Amino acid sequence: MRWSSAASNAPRLEDALREATARVREGLAGATPDLLVAFVSPHHTAGWDTLPQRLHDALGARTLVGCSAGGVIGGRHELEEEPGLSLTAATLPGVRVRPVRLTEPAVPALADDPPAALVLLPDAFTFDVDECLRGIDAALPGCVTLGGLASGGRAPGGNILLETAAAHRAGAVGIALSGDVAVDTIVAQGCRPIGDPMFVTRSERNVIHELDGRRAAVVLQDIFARASQEDKTLFRSSLFLGVVMREDCQQYGHGDFLIRNVLGVDPRSASIVVGTAVRDAMVVQFHLRDARTSAEDLEALLARYHGQPAGALLFSCLGRGRGLYGRADHDTALFAERVGAVPLGGFFCNGEIGPIHGTTFLHGYTSAFGLFRPRGRPVS
Repeated sequence: MRWSSAASNAPRLEDALREATARVREGLAGATPDLLVAFVSPHHTAGWDTLPQRLHDALGARTLVGCSAGGVIGGRHELEEEPGLSLTAATLPGVRVRPVRLTEPAVPALADDPPAALVLLPDAFTFDVDECLRGIDAALPGCVTLGGLASGGRAPGGNILLETAAAHRAGAVGIALSGDVAVDTIVAQGCRPIGDPMFVTRSERNVIHELDGRRAAVVLQDIFARASQEDKTLFRSSLFLGVVMREDCQQYGHGDFLIRNVLGVDPRSASIVVGTAVRDAMVVQFHLRDARTSAEDLEALLARYHGQPAGALLFSCLGRGRGLYGRADHDTALFAERVGAVPLGGFFCNGEIGPIHGTTFLHGYTSAFGLFRPRGRPVS
């Protein structure tokens, strides 16, 4: 198994293709890739529809998957708000690579050879991602599903999805991998807890009326009153709710929460509206996010990983990158520092797909890594 990744910010697509394909070919020592993953910025919209054929002519990859991207990642760089083309290619001996194309949120027909992993690239304007992920988890237990929502477009038809020889404007594309392959995941949600874990004691759909028997907004007000001045500032723009994913735990720590948005407070009922369904007896805790917390969260997760991947893909939120950290290449540099010189490609998404404690979710403000290795290469 061999991987190679490159990115180009050349203003003309012809030049970007020439530059990126040459670097990828060099990284594969001239071998024909079994898989090519491509992400392209809106600056190259005029050439989107011809991209599959041009990539095939340049590299001859047996399977192509990709999409439009508000920013691209490759060759240890993150290209944001500028022309960008990212190519990540792999030779995968002993691995079956199957293209996936979905127009409805149904489970891909893969029961004949259940995949070890699915990489999914949906268009959020035309595809129900949550329904699809629920179906995949139910029908394909043990399959690692990750990916990201196409970005760069601002309306239905504004994104492009690449699938081998075709370019689509709706639905979802992806790849299914089976055989001698394993995929490890790192999902960095970038938050830290504030206050204490609490039980939801009265709720309705996505509205929390009571926490630990008290009105939810009153509980939140008490947490705010005890917070530092820095945290009080974050409350106004970066407050989230963490939902415990393993209810058998008695103590909750880093990585045990699924992070969801706090959408608002109803002053009449003193209830809190959140971006997920809740139920009574669920354990929750409020969380805050800022650049320092996000960096520390990712560093801690990467430090725990001791595998030897051959290549990796990164699906990162458009709200991260330079806008969050104030500089480019933060997540890719930290990945290289902690994991090593592993070819890494990806893009900045409108939503990130990755598992938390075995269940696949659509996230926001997250960096979701997929680390690919031969199945027999263990993680220490």
